[in-house]
Amino acid sequence: MSVIRPGMAAACVLLLGVATASASDVASYEVVDGTIPQPLTDVPGDPVAGKQAVINRKLGNCLACHTASDLSSEPFHGEVGPPLDGVADRWDEASLRMLVVNAKTVYDGTIMPAFHRVEGLNLVMDRFADKPILTAQQVEDVVAYLKTLSD
Repeated sequence: MSVIRPGMAAACVLLLGVATASASDVASYEVVDGTIPQPLTDVPGDPVAGKQAVINRKLGNCLACHTASDLSSEPFHGEVGPPLDGVADRWDEASLRMLVVNAKTVYDGTIMPAFHRVEGLNLVMDRFADKPILTAQQVEDVVAYLKTLSD
């Protein structure tokens, strides 16, 4: 008998989305003190596009696990992850980027998916193999949006 822990269903739903990027879309980056200080692209992040990725059930799907006052009009907020309210006050940009790219480097036991990684993953469906959930630009857009969420 399989046991599904709280939040696993939301994470599974996220992974059934449509991955549109390919392994060649995975940006190289340097981790410095548990953060990614340099942007993944030369194009600044767009907070409006980032908000759309956050709420899109086939992209970020952040609402499957998180709540946010700014997104209260969106249905089906999860409560597995911490609220996104005030995230810009709790984390700097480099830390936010690391959390979006691969939160497991910060929180080993988290169920939060690595949104910009294709190697070392488990139980990936063939059609999603070698495809990050978010492109480098989408990561920058999400980080730009998260930076707007201060108390």
